[in-house]
Amino acid sequence: MIASNGWASAAAAAIFVFLSYRYLVYPALLSPLSRIPSAHWSAPFSRLWILWIRFARRENRTLLSAHRRLGPVVRVGPYELSINDTDSVRTVYQGGFEKPAWYSVFDNYGVPCMFSARPAAEHSARKRLISRVYSKSYIQSCAAASAQGRAILYERLLPILKDSVAEAEAPHGIDVFSIFMAATMDFIASYIFGLGNGTDFLGDKAYREHFLELYRARNDYGYYDQEMPRLTRFCRRIGIPLCPRWVDGANQELGAWCRGLCDKMEQLRHAGVRPIPGTPDEPVVWSAVADGLANEQAKNGRASVLYSTALSNVQLSVASELFDHVLAGQETAGLALTYLTWRLSQSLDLQNRLRAELLTLRPNMQLARDGTPSMPDLKQLDSLPLLHAVLMETLRLHAPIPGPQPRQTPEAGCHIGSYHVPGGVRIAALAYTLHRDESIFPEPEKWDPDRWLPSRTDPEDLRRRNQQFWAFSSGGRMCIGSNFAMHEMKLIITAIYSNYTSHIVDDEGLEAQSDGYTGRPGRERLFLRFENVV
Repeated sequence: MIASNGWASAAAAAIFVFLSYRYLVYPALLSPLSRIPSAHWSAPFSRLWILWIRFARRENRTLLSAHRRLGPVVRVGPYELSINDTDSVRTVYQGGFEKPAWYSVFDNYGVPCMFSARPAAEHSARKRLISRVYSKSYIQSCAAASAQGRAILYERLLPILKDSVAEAEAPHGIDVFSIFMAATMDFIASYIFGLGNGTDFLGDKAYREHFLELYRARNDYGYYDQEMPRLTRFCRRIGIPLCPRWVDGANQELGAWCRGLCDKMEQLRHAGVRPIPGTPDEPVVWSAVADGLANEQAKNGRASVLYSTALSNVQLSVASELFDHVLAGQETAGLALTYLTWRLSQSLDLQNRLRAELLTLRPNMQLARDGTPSMPDLKQLDSLPLLHAVLMETLRLHAPIPGPQPRQTPEAGCHIGSYHVPGGVRIAALAYTLHRDESIFPEPEKWDPDRWLPSRTDPEDLRRRNQQFWAFSSGGRMCIGSNFAMHEMKLIITAIYSNYTSHIVDDEGLEAQSDGYTGRPGRERLFLRFENVV
């Protein structure tokens, strides 16, 4: 009995020593990551601190404070780092670091899309299908995109503003958050599916508001699946879901909505209905994805890098890809437009400066007396310095996706600054902190479009600001829709401020932009009053 107790004591002591070494001594003193300053005393030992910060939606501002105290590389968990300098960002995001399992939540219908694809080779293969139609040169020369923009702006958006000016209740203003979410959805859905087969959120306010409620549920409850996927799956299996059941219902309804749009396109193709290229009904992106996968199937078949995730179920793969496009394309541009018009509405002088620039376009977008709509030359529009500056400054201070963009260090490890980082470490930069680097952006909390104007800024300072700008991420996996987003936002702002001035009626909650992966207004609304330009 004494010997047995001795063996038990020795075993317990050995286990204690092993666990102490594994979870205390090694991570704090011997791990290569131990040289990196920790954002919290518990970071080397446990993820609990950073998980709580994320759950409480304080990650962005907490990491900003940590970087200002501790430098450009900070440890936030036993195997998690945050980075905040251009050299480290270049190493990670231009170095082809793969995405971690965190992105699996974006596997729509259980099928990866380009955004969620983890291996670099699979991502590259998917990107080749659509990169051409999202390039700036293609968008600026695309007759279908121009016709779609003309219809949405002159037949849907501007009439809403015109009616708001004429209505007796005009002093109460209109909710532009809802309107911009509608306009950006109509823009991206038309470019994907064609004008007639896309959405009319601007015209169908009731369904638009229902859609936004569904999306709010999706947006607010991604934490559990992303940060604790195993626990979340287990709890679902035993009937104790961490997310409310109605969130799953909202996701299912949104998914069915997109599947319906995709199925309709497939049915039209099988029926031999092919819209004429260059017309508003041309489904530019849908054709690129569907045709690209068909060509990949014919060319490579089972040998394709996409076989197991895309070609084995082409219809679901198309739907997964386009579901990501419509949701991301609507939300990001809609949020940016809301904050941009809020900022512009605080200064009539700036509105007048911007309008003077917009009216130099030939043709411009001022409503003609005979009612004839005109679209500007898109290359000329893209070159307007003040328009570009107000948009860049809004995307800097109010980035629609301000939160961390995780990557995973390669198996062989890497060097981040002066630190050696082993493989399998989650590492992320975020626009929120990069855009508030005081050495690059003096008075970073001040909205100041002039900091982007070549005529008012030192060329070297402007170069550094452009290098640090990260609203669309960077590298081979940066936002593929960035050119389309800039295109539609510049058109919408030009259409509005060529014809109207805007004034704040109710902006409660705008200052309180949510602190998470996406940054939304606190109350998700903004009431502005519009007046005709005198």
